[in-house]
Amino acid sequence: MSALPAGLGKTWVPAALSAQLKRRPLARIVGGVPIVLFRDGAGRASALEDRCPHRNYPLSDGRVRDGALQCPYHGWRFDGSGACMEIPGCAPGATLARLGANPVAIVERHGAIFVRLEDGEGAAPFEAPPLIGDPDHHHFWWTQEPWQGRAIDALENILDPFHTNFIHDGLIRVSRKRQAVRQTLVTRERDFEVVYEQDAPDQGWMSRLLEGPRNRSVGRYLAPVVFQGRWESRRGLTLCATTFFVPESEHRYRPFGCWTTPKRLAPAWLKQALIMSFVGPVAAQDRRALALQNQTIGAFGGPRFKAGPTDRVAAPLARLYAGGALEPATDGPHEIWL
Repeated sequence: MSALPAGLGKTWVPAALSAQLKRRPLARIVGGVPIVLFRDGAGRASALEDRCPHRNYPLSDGRVRDGALQCPYHGWRFDGSGACMEIPGCAPGATLARLGANPVAIVERHGAIFVRLEDGEGAAPFEAPPLIGDPDHHHFWWTQEPWQGRAIDALENILDPFHTNFIHDGLIRVSRKRQAVRQTLVTRERDFEVVYEQDAPDQGWMSRLLEGPRNRSVGRYLAPVVFQGRWESRRGLTLCATTFFVPESEHRYRPFGCWTTPKRLAPAWLKQALIMSFVGPVAAQDRRALALQNQTIGAFGGPRFKAGPTDRVAAPLARLYAGGALEPATDGPHEIWL
């Protein structure tokens, strides 16, 4: 199975946060394709393949002049549609229509800049995952420089609660204070979710401060690269985390996260400060674990995984990631200890 998910090119994925794209162009890689993001003269976000059609110099090394991106090698300029606007040294009136750069589909929504590499049949219209942008909630975006590893392993990691007793011991769960939890796997044709019901909230500091009196959580996989986790009390949603693992290559991906909370709770600035104070150490722990896993996979020539009795998400994840479909079913509840 390829480490790049099926259908990635026809899917909208974040390439940057809106706040990251300012005056200078940004270089990004999505699914092995270098792209450049920039803002035109009206401040609109634009995206092109990061390759000047003249001599294949990276356009991301250039600058925006008069609303168009200028290649620093020979000075060719391109607008947001990729049209060539100027070739220095050319006689006035020269035909430039055939000399454009390749545009990349782009939308800016809800504080992030999304791109789609491919058009045509099967290309999805833009639709954000549930809750993102909902006006009744506060939303806090987070991203980092690329991580080493396979996107599918990052997805399995975030869907797997069992590592939290070890990698995140004390922050999310406490290994010496395990409790009974009821786990149910619900599969649908194009996605699945894992539901966890418990009689008391988790004991880690992050869980106790951010989630409140949680008794239910749901982890959902939205193919090809999105995880969404929802934490709920008897009053309803307390916290939602939507994470995009955007592959740059087979062994490198850029994470984007959007944390969502109902507005009825604490002030936005306080919630953001609390969330970000825990996201940093948890992300650092996961980043290290996934990089070490990837090194080991490489050292042995590929993944050699064995599934244990609690590994219920691995098979449906792999099937959807590879472009397959699932049989609608419900498996559980199973009693597990977390």
